[in-house]
Amino acid sequence: MNKEGESPSHWLIRNLRKNFLAGILVVVPLVIAVLILAWLFTNVDNILQPLIKTIFGRNIIGLGFVIALVLIYIMGAMASNFIGHRIIRFGDSLLERVPLFRQVYTGAKQVVVGLSGTGLNKAAFREVVFVEFPREGMQTIAFVTNELTNKAGDKLLTIYIPTAPIPTSGYFEIVTEDKITRTDITVDEAMKMIISSGMVSPAVLDIKKAEEKQPGLKPAPSPRARKRLP
Repeated sequence: MNKEGESPSHWLIRNLRKNFLAGILVVVPLVIAVLILAWLFTNVDNILQPLIKTIFGRNIIGLGFVIALVLIYIMGAMASNFIGHRIIRFGDSLLERVPLFRQVYTGAKQVVVGLSGTGLNKAAFREVVFVEFPREGMQTIAFVTNELTNKAGDKLLTIYIPTAPIPTSGYFEIVTEDKITRTDITVDEAMKMIISSGMVSPAVLDIKKAEEKQPGLKPAPSPRARKRLP
């Protein structure tokens, strides 16, 4: 629909740009997902193809990938029972003693455990919040990743501030709870906002300061009220 006073050429350019950006938001994530899956399929499949050729006398495309999935499932089943868990822990202890390999293996394991959330009570990204960043008066999305307590007993939050439109890079911060603003945004919605640079956003946000979420916490008295306190 033409805006009032808008020429046909401006209307055409505006619609072409809008539809082109909408197409990019649909096509680019789809292409990236397909390429990643194709890369995983090809590389995992190629690892076991020499063994398959030795057994069957020829390469069977896809069989290596299927075998890899079955082996991963078997390892998971082993890790779920007591004996298998003890065996895997013993294997971990041996691998963590190998120089150089130890650093790579331990780092990779910590990343996988952190992203999967298996090492935490909740998922790796527990909650979506707003924080003032990079300076006061400017709000940005952040993910709460963990909760800490200092020696004084004060609660601290570790947060990850992603950069747009690539959320895999960002900033790690440790803040007190009063520095965050809680929201009702889900992690999926926040990711869409970041990747689209805000073009895909919830219509309405429920935003509350951290102190409003804490039961029994009373607001600080005004200067006039303070004078009347005994």
